[in-house]
Amino acid sequence: MRTQSGSSTTGTSNSSPEQTLRAGGKWFKKFWRSPTGQPSDNGPSTTDGHQSPTEEERPVVTPTFEECLEGQYLFEATQLLIDREKHLFGEKTKADALKAHEEAVKKLAADYEALEKRLEQTVQQSLSLSTEEEVSALISAVKAINLEEEQDQLWGQICRTPPAWRPKKWKEHHDKMLHELVYSRLENPSSLIGDQVNQSSIQADIQSMGKQLKEDMEWVVEVVNNCYPPEMDICNFYARQYHQTFSARLKKIADFVLDDKDCSFLLRWVKEFYPGILEKPELASNINTEALGNLLPDELLKPLEEQYLSKQQSDLMIYIGRVLDEAKKEWDQGKEPTRYDGCYSSPVAYDVIQLINGIVTSAHITVRDQHKAQEITSNLTDFMQRYQKFHEDVIKQNKPHSKAFIKANLSCVEKFRDFLVEHNLFPEDVRENCLQVLTEMKQSAHTYLLTPVHKILKPHYQKVGTSDWLKKNTFEKLLNSTEDVLQELQGSTQSCHQELIGQLQQEMTVEYVRRLLKGEVKLKDKDCQLKAYETVKENAERLHELFARMGSKQDWLKEILTKIAEVLKLQDIPAIQMQIVSLGSAYPDLR
Repeated sequence: MRTQSGSSTTGTSNSSPEQTLRAGGKWFKKFWRSPTGQPSDNGPSTTDGHQSPTEEERPVVTPTFEECLEGQYLFEATQLLIDREKHLFGEKTKADALKAHEEAVKKLAADYEALEKRLEQTVQQSLSLSTEEEVSALISAVKAINLEEEQDQLWGQICRTPPAWRPKKWKEHHDKMLHELVYSRLENPSSLIGDQVNQSSIQADIQSMGKQLKEDMEWVVEVVNNCYPPEMDICNFYARQYHQTFSARLKKIADFVLDDKDCSFLLRWVKEFYPGILEKPELASNINTEALGNLLPDELLKPLEEQYLSKQQSDLMIYIGRVLDEAKKEWDQGKEPTRYDGCYSSPVAYDVIQLINGIVTSAHITVRDQHKAQEITSNLTDFMQRYQKFHEDVIKQNKPHSKAFIKANLSCVEKFRDFLVEHNLFPEDVRENCLQVLTEMKQSAHTYLLTPVHKILKPHYQKVGTSDWLKKNTFEKLLNSTEDVLQELQGSTQSCHQELIGQLQQEMTVEYVRRLLKGEVKLKDKDCQLKAYETVKENAERLHELFARMGSKQDWLKEILTKIAEVLKLQDIPAIQMQIVSLGSAYPDLR
């Protein structure tokens, strides 16, 4: 089990073997030899049995190569071999010493071989360090490798025949070992994960590799990084090895003809999960993620994205189609929409909006391209037109529960409209086309709900502009009837009801003005004009008061009637002409 190294193992100081021994504690005691040549755990003692001198008084004894190797002091072991190498190859060997020299060279070569094996073992354990001693050994191994690199360079700078083992190229060998280590860990993840029942073998393979990569890179940053000097940039080295190895494996997978689920899973790892791993703060601060590039080249990525987006688009249209089919089913069964707080409600808008938002947002995260993700909704206009046809069928059939359905649909129209305007999930032409369909649906709903109201009020409209109209009780009847029918319009949400009531107020005002301008009553004298002025002004006040109480926000309609009333009391022809021109400019429909 991995354990993070403590501060005592994070340094890479170039201490001598003697300094290492002084700091080595138990290890120093193990290899200190008494005058008799026997190891002593308790330190040396005098021949008369008295306690030995203090540690500071003890003689410093340089350990042998074998002792350094056994104690995992690989840097110190390397120093000892380099010293022997310098001694053996630094001077010409006398003829009578050739045989001894050859034996010493053979022994040195064998020791180098033993050291190299130990170094390999240590480096290969980099991603599975479990003790402080193993962490310390890796620190020492890294220092030994760098020391050997320096020795290779020194031999390259002098005009002398180097030993047969030079250059050793341990840094190059180190890099190759780590490459093979990374490859083996992704080829054989420590544990297979995932839902073995619902996941394909491809999905399980990708997820296991991804999990191994994530865990190993976190370990590199937290532990291994502390064993290397900054100039070796070990985090970025490991990142490149994992990136290249993972990329090679995924390229092989992408070359297959993948089904939609495997395609989606692969693409999400390439564009979403893997970048998400690298963006974690602990990794991002140590790794140059931009230099790594994409896991897959464009020629492999593009067809994957096209297949994924096509599937998402198809799924979206199927899912939202089912929502509409369910609403049609309830209509056909004669079910009235559910009421919440007195308002008829339909799940169509809520369900469809959740589906669109979820699928398009997820696709945007996956492909990391807003324009491509928006294309998923390119067929949304077709859905809106289907919804509009269902809406018109409900109106056309005019069943007992038709009005309830239309009131519920008004709420859906409003939610769809707000969603289209406020969210950037659609191509612009799709947004405009859908908004147009929704506008038509709202208008037809208002017409359907308000036409019966106007039929009831028609007898009262006919009195406007007649001699009876100047009598107070005539308009009072219109107001009373209006207030009665307004109760029948309730059942939609507050905002939808306000729009509906506002539309009725506008249509009533238009009808009032139309009847007034066509009026039969003749204003023969000033008294008649003043009477008409006061009547129109009072009608405007009463009508505004009624609709304001019912929730309408169309305050500007009162102003129209008030300005018309002002015209009725004018005596001066030029003043009348100016007022009419002003009205015509402000309200062109009055012409």
